[in-house]
Amino acid sequence: MRDNLSASSGIDAGEAGSELVCLPYSVQHHDEGVCLLVKMGPHRILLDCGLGDISSLTKGLSKSVRGANPPLPADLVLITHAHPDHSRGLLALHQAFPKLPIYGSEVTSKLLPLNWQDQDPENISQFCHALPLRSPVEFQEGLVAELFPAGHLPGAVVILLTYTTRQRTYKLLYTGDFFLSNSRLVEGLRLEELRGLDLDVLIVEGTYGTSRHPHRRNQENQLAERINRAIAEHCSVILPTPALGLGQELLMLLRSHHHFTGRDLDIWVDGAVATGCDAYLELLPYLPPSVQNFARHQPLFWDERVRPRVRRLQPEERATVGKSPCIVLTDSTADLREHCQPDTGPWLILVPEKLDIKLNKKYLAATTVESYLLAQHSDGPGTTQLIHNLRPQHVIFVHGSPAYLADLTSLEELQNRYHIHSPAAETLVELPIGDTFLQPAAPETNYEGELTELGTVITITLPDAITADPRWQQFADTGLVEARWQGEELVLRGLSQRELLNQNSDRYTWTDVDCCGTCRHQRGQRCWNPASPLYNFKVTLEGYCPAFEPLTDSQ
Repeated sequence: MRDNLSASSGIDAGEAGSELVCLPYSVQHHDEGVCLLVKMGPHRILLDCGLGDISSLTKGLSKSVRGANPPLPADLVLITHAHPDHSRGLLALHQAFPKLPIYGSEVTSKLLPLNWQDQDPENISQFCHALPLRSPVEFQEGLVAELFPAGHLPGAVVILLTYTTRQRTYKLLYTGDFFLSNSRLVEGLRLEELRGLDLDVLIVEGTYGTSRHPHRRNQENQLAERINRAIAEHCSVILPTPALGLGQELLMLLRSHHHFTGRDLDIWVDGAVATGCDAYLELLPYLPPSVQNFARHQPLFWDERVRPRVRRLQPEERATVGKSPCIVLTDSTADLREHCQPDTGPWLILVPEKLDIKLNKKYLAATTVESYLLAQHSDGPGTTQLIHNLRPQHVIFVHGSPAYLADLTSLEELQNRYHIHSPAAETLVELPIGDTFLQPAAPETNYEGELTELGTVITITLPDAITADPRWQQFADTGLVEARWQGEELVLRGLSQRELLNQNSDRYTWTDVDCCGTCRHQRGQRCWNPASPLYNFKVTLEGYCPAFEPLTDSQ
């Protein structure tokens, strides 16, 4: 592995070594986006371009002797899907290198223009060429690409690259963002389509690290229950989301969940989320059969006849909705003060986990902020399941925070079987195939401490090295922790300020009532009583089960 090489010098330097080389320009999934350059023999393939600034792609490139167009940064570009963190740099790349061919699925080619709504559509509608699914396409001699549906978003694909020489065939698979589970508007990635590929290299996302999530349907039910409870308490709900994907999933959930079907309720859709809904309507033939069947009986999104009513929110109406309980879906970048106006609300602002949404600290109406999980990517077990099914020689983790990627690379079940890489940006990774490879030591993620018992107080001491992890600040936010047994292990969890505020305001509302809010087994609005049918489920504080045990005075 060679470190800190520029795009041009790094790939050229790799020509004397391995037939397969990867140079990540960016491996993050927030502001930087994801962009990778792969070299297979003489071929250079750019995978995704989520860069906000494409100057790193042009670094080291010089114009030809005759002053003609500059050399291209790659032979071709392949795009996995239309989310900005994978595609926002494409327009600038096309404008800088008009002769550089760019390819994606047919649906992705139709969704890409939504990333540049401030541009003239005629300038951006044609630069991405559509490729068929599950059909190998030969781009250059010996280089073939094939696209398979990846879940996550309509049109999202995993990309299989095959490079054939006289000696052997090399295969590399790049997942982009993938999701094994079915969601409301997208079918999940089918592992059976990818088994038996005899894969050499797998480049895979690690958005959720090793986290384990509940089943997708459980996530939906927990979110629907929270929204339902808010509406029952005469509270309006704001759901800020990206323009594509999550917003449409939420709208479909609200239209089809039993808590809301037939309910006299208005759902307002604002800004780019509404534009994304219009784009989905143009793609109806590409959506799952169940969705197409739904659309045959009633409109998929805009519907003022069937309850709950779904309406487009006009800018002049933002300050007036919310005087009676309603639900608003708006842009993740929107200023929510335009909605939380006097004489509206109270408002519950529900923010998706793992999405960096900047909120104001104060609003003119009463507001409560909570987070929820409605995963769009596979969790840790799903990621390892994919890897074990494909059994590549090399695994490269990208698209995630350094801490989460480090969690994945340190998994013993992966370390023992595969050559694991998690490169920083502009760090060249050579991928020798069939050669002896000494796997580097796993990153240190365990911390050894001491436990002291002093009368009725137990003190656990940990080394200060643990504070170097970026997750420590969130863990130690309030200085309070919650401990629980998990088998023979004691698990510690930091309590956030938001959770403490929710507990302080809600937990003792029903002090004289036998309910989850006054049960000794309820912590963080979740039941921890193994004897309860609600064990490990999120509960409403006014709920009740036969395993109820009251809080003691000391508690």
